[in-house]
Amino acid sequence: MTADVDVLAAAREAFDRHDWQSCYDAVYAVQLDDPRAEADRLELLADAAWWLGQVEKGIAAREAAHRIFESIGAQRAAGRCAIWLYQDHCMRARPAVASGWLQRARRALDGDTECVEYGALLLREAEAAHGGGRLEEAVELAERARALARTLASEDLEAEALQTLGRVLIDDGNPIAGLAHLDEAMLFAVEGRLGPYSTGKIYCSLISACEELGDLERAAEWTEATTTWAARHPFAIFPGICRVHRAVVFERRGDLEEAEREAMQACGELADSHLPNAVTALATVGDIRRRLGQLDLAEAAFGQAESLSGQPCGGAALLRLAQGRVEEARRVIQDCLAHEPPLRPGRARLLPAAVQIAVAAGDLDDAEAAVVELESIAERFDRPMLHALAEVARGRLELAMGDPGGSTAALQAALHRWHELQVPYEIATASTLLAQAQREAGHEAAARESFARARSLFEQIGAGLDARDVDSVRRPHRPAGLTEREIEVLSLIAAGRTNREIADQLHLSPKTVSRHLTNIFTKIQVSSRAAATAFAFEQRLVGRGR
Repeated sequence: MTADVDVLAAAREAFDRHDWQSCYDAVYAVQLDDPRAEADRLELLADAAWWLGQVEKGIAAREAAHRIFESIGAQRAAGRCAIWLYQDHCMRARPAVASGWLQRARRALDGDTECVEYGALLLREAEAAHGGGRLEEAVELAERARALARTLASEDLEAEALQTLGRVLIDDGNPIAGLAHLDEAMLFAVEGRLGPYSTGKIYCSLISACEELGDLERAAEWTEATTTWAARHPFAIFPGICRVHRAVVFERRGDLEEAEREAMQACGELADSHLPNAVTALATVGDIRRRLGQLDLAEAAFGQAESLSGQPCGGAALLRLAQGRVEEARRVIQDCLAHEPPLRPGRARLLPAAVQIAVAAGDLDDAEAAVVELESIAERFDRPMLHALAEVARGRLELAMGDPGGSTAALQAALHRWHELQVPYEIATASTLLAQAQREAGHEAAARESFARARSLFEQIGAGLDARDVDSVRRPHRPAGLTEREIEVLSLIAAGRTNREIADQLHLSPKTVSRHLTNIFTKIQVSSRAAATAFAFEQRLVGRGR
């Protein structure tokens, strides 16, 4: 037993000073005689492996430890192992296996409710309820964990409970209270009162919340703090997760090349440890490459992300749109939206793309539905970035509906917010749309200035694809300001098609076709189908319908 104690003492000492590799080496190649000591050795091996990013090795060791703990009746330790195995399998994107381990944790800790392990179980159950949309249940579980933490004087448990409460409150439409809880949790971390796991989890959770809500200044501040902390834990998986957040910050600042470097490094660091964040990193790489105009490389990154997660990401829909594959883009974005709960900040990342794609497809009914939902989210969470996203979407829709005045008002409001947030890519995008609205309204000089401003910004940040798009729309190639979809509808009118036939051929609703027809008549200043047909022949537009 003395030898067993010596081995474990040396390993724990290395672990406590965050020397994960020395801890791992100390317990890797030995086997202890006493069952409890052997289970403790395997649990330490699993902990060190986790911090080294070797999650699969950690899972194997922790499962072996769990079996021994159960066999000797050490139920609290068995429950602790089961909770970690739940988390590990979540990280490896195995929800069914994770659910099984959570059930084992409940059984192991049944009746043992005055311990930190039980508090951790409550928080895992709160997270599961949160993910399932049962927000009231999630709040109740997290509050119970927080009360237990105070009884036990466990600062790690209390801080994690605050973090869980914060994220649930945000999704429940109370971002001010939610961020306040996250800030309170951060106080424990910055004061150095937490262990490394709790510190890293709270940092990353707060930054993720800031990104969802568009609190860019707060995200940048805490991202720098996260990076400083992670540098002191060089073998942990947290630096890779932090790089994902840093990439988002760089992307929004307009530093696309630096954002790509951070995201690419994160991909390598997370591939064998945290699959959900590895997918996020790959999707970020794909989106950056799309903006840089590197469509083939973007395709490869999105393909890798889809192969890991089993479903496409929102950025892939905009790639399909850039490739001219509009119907495929619609399928991708609809699939992505189907996996996001309604009225959550996460949908605000997808709805602007849904509007853009629906407008490109000429389906203004779908576009309007997406705009209304985005406006509801912005109103519910009341954050500047969400309002700006909604205003750009509204401006895009009004432009497609033939209302340049309404489009201009919405886009100017959005531009004011984007300038305050200092987000160059979004400023350039809104300026491009504003230029089109100004041109439609007959304000050609203002339109030229807006086009020039947009192109200059896109060039500064290296967004080659968007710069080329500005060139393609700054000089109108279509008569009377007709959109490509309106030309398709007009061509089919000239071919003698009814509204129902046009709707069937273009995969639109009759209501959308009727709206297009109203816009066409207004733009070409006619009041009958016969006059519209004559205009189509004069402008040689016949035959351009699909």
